[in-house]
Amino acid sequence: MTASLFIDWMKEEGQKLAECRHSHPYAVLGPQARENQWVVRVWMPDASQVELICHSQKTVMTNPNHPWIFEAAVNKDPGSSYRIKVIRGEIEHEQHDPWSFREEWMGEMDRHLFAEGNHHHIWQRMGAHIVNREGIEGVMFCLWAPHAKSVSIIGDFNSWDGRHHPMQLREGGIWELFIPGLKKGMLYQYEVRNEKGHCYKKADPYGFSHEVRPAKSSVITKLGDFNWNDEKWMIDRDRKNALDQPISVYEMHLGSWLHASANKPFIESNGEPRKPVPAADMKPGARLLTYPELTKKLIPYVKERGFTHIELMPISEHPFDGSWGYQVTGWYAPTSRYGTPNEFREFVDSCHVEGIGVILDWVPGHFPKDSHGLAFFDGTHLYEHSDPRIGEHKEWGTLIFNYSRNEVRNFLVANLIYWFEQFHIDGIRVDAVASMLYRDYLRPDGEWIANENGGRENTEAVQFLQQANHVLFQYFPGALSIAEESTTWPMVTKPTDIGGLGFNLKWNMGWMHDMLDYFELDPWFRQFHQNNVTFSIWYAYTENFMLALSHDEVVHGKSNLLHKMPGDDWQKYANTRALLAYMWTHPGKKTIFMGMEFGQRSEWNVWGDLQWELLEYEPHVGIQKLIEDLNYLYKSEPALWKDDFDQFGFQWIDCNDSSQSIISFMRRESSTGKWLVIIANFTPQAHSSYRIGVPMEGFYEEIFNTDSERYGGSNLGNMGGKSSENWNIHGYQQSINLCLPPLSVLIFRHKDKKELEIAEKRSKV
Repeated sequence: MTASLFIDWMKEEGQKLAECRHSHPYAVLGPQARENQWVVRVWMPDASQVELICHSQKTVMTNPNHPWIFEAAVNKDPGSSYRIKVIRGEIEHEQHDPWSFREEWMGEMDRHLFAEGNHHHIWQRMGAHIVNREGIEGVMFCLWAPHAKSVSIIGDFNSWDGRHHPMQLREGGIWELFIPGLKKGMLYQYEVRNEKGHCYKKADPYGFSHEVRPAKSSVITKLGDFNWNDEKWMIDRDRKNALDQPISVYEMHLGSWLHASANKPFIESNGEPRKPVPAADMKPGARLLTYPELTKKLIPYVKERGFTHIELMPISEHPFDGSWGYQVTGWYAPTSRYGTPNEFREFVDSCHVEGIGVILDWVPGHFPKDSHGLAFFDGTHLYEHSDPRIGEHKEWGTLIFNYSRNEVRNFLVANLIYWFEQFHIDGIRVDAVASMLYRDYLRPDGEWIANENGGRENTEAVQFLQQANHVLFQYFPGALSIAEESTTWPMVTKPTDIGGLGFNLKWNMGWMHDMLDYFELDPWFRQFHQNNVTFSIWYAYTENFMLALSHDEVVHGKSNLLHKMPGDDWQKYANTRALLAYMWTHPGKKTIFMGMEFGQRSEWNVWGDLQWELLEYEPHVGIQKLIEDLNYLYKSEPALWKDDFDQFGFQWIDCNDSSQSIISFMRRESSTGKWLVIIANFTPQAHSSYRIGVPMEGFYEEIFNTDSERYGGSNLGNMGGKSSENWNIHGYQQSINLCLPPLSVLIFRHKDKKELEIAEKRSKV
């Protein structure tokens, strides 16, 4: 290249850098070999003077080709150890040169695995990583934006000016740049330009922390600097079959469980008050609790109630509180509303220390259109489909992931592994699975596209879910993967190698709707709807079901659980207790939403607290005690959970007494042969003499009664239990004659003669 052509080329390159149109700054900047020497070029917009400090020499750099490209010649390769002294106006500082660190961050194998959708730890490459490169501390930025014309890093370290830090384009649409000297806590975004020059300011898709709404920047955060104390929990969890354990889940929304007074700030460990989170639409004078405060308040509360797991509605960073977290913009970041990522780790660690598992709602079905999020990320429809007939949920105002693109699937699958690995969570609940499985979900005719076979199934989404679950259980065999799937899609909880979706639990939406419809009826009409109570057993063993009374059932005018019930207040409480007890004795794992455990009266309000003041009244305390005792009994009686998914675990005694709305059944456990007898009376009519068959002679101890005065009931019962009589009924030679309280569920445990003799001797002692 002649001297004049070189000058013209340099001027053009400088202009491209100045206009943020450059995709290969390493071709111009940093150490460049030239004949028998090296030229160091530094890009420094608005600088008046730059001095090179290299090999113990200081050289004032010149800018012969562009006012912002400073250069100086040195005799040997300067590597990346040189520094530059910069003067801008009256500000003077020294720094290392970002463009001297030229080695690729994302290697060939990383790119290959990512391109085929199988890089399960891609977050270890993508995002912003605090690292040491060639002895220099700084932050390595890595981004996937294959259709971008240029990408710059902007932040509080460069006055949010995209001219300062253009990134280098690598193979596969990967952009990289190491910026020395950046620290934890600094803010950043990516400034992305497409071929037409349109500029998009984006948060980092792989950002590990983000600002609190309404701010939109990502926050530089260090991974791997937390000391866990739950090694035994983690080992034990993955050695067990999760489905062979009692699972009783407290579903909740962290931001509306309880608020703190805005006048009482959270005090940091250094004694300084934390800046309060903007109040959004919360009640006046309130602020959100922090993760440390939730650790101190929530965990003891859940432990005292006896739940085995906490399920958190989505805590991945999201911009709008009113979305409940289901419209995610920060997939790799716990929301900063409540604190830092490490504070959330401390919350999970403390749960495990107290014997409580943590389940997160995970939302791979859609994402919002917010300008700083994934939508139209690099000036093209990168993460979403371009055709709205397959790429948009119009009713929700959100976009659908393009599961046919390997890198998009990789983004989601790796995200799943990230939460388990980085935050030690124990399970996920995947929201709105039906919206992923069907191309015509909530779409009228003409507004959806059939699959390659002309059907309505979204085959790409099916393959994604199978991949996600297969990879999850490959790494974490003791995990829970729960589908909220509201249709009859087959084999949701069957293994992927036989064509199933690979979840190990599915919310039983049919049971939930049948039971709520039934309990909303006046008890006199229930005799005509006995099928609502019994039908679930017909299909109970087609999937691994979890019974759920979820947040969706206590919003949008549906009333809370207590106020779904008919009758006066006494009947409302009794109905609520009966429904909860039937739920705990029915096959399947359990989930209820916060507030149900004490009889919340009002609908759930995402902006407010639960109605904790109700615990000043005995009937609400009674429901809370009922839940505590149900959970204790549930965990202590394997017959209630050990064979949830084996037909041996359930046996009707009588399901045909529709005229009196009474059912009776047994829960059985195969390894010991022990069983419990359960009888439910779903009307306010008490029965002083009601006989049911039992399989063996002996004494049947009444171990649970929802009508106990402890729970606010009328205290009718069977004086501790009943002995069987030789009276044939319901196909059994033996039977017991019971007193059935109104709107009640009773549980009996069989005791044979030997057990009775031992009990009698103990009582005498």
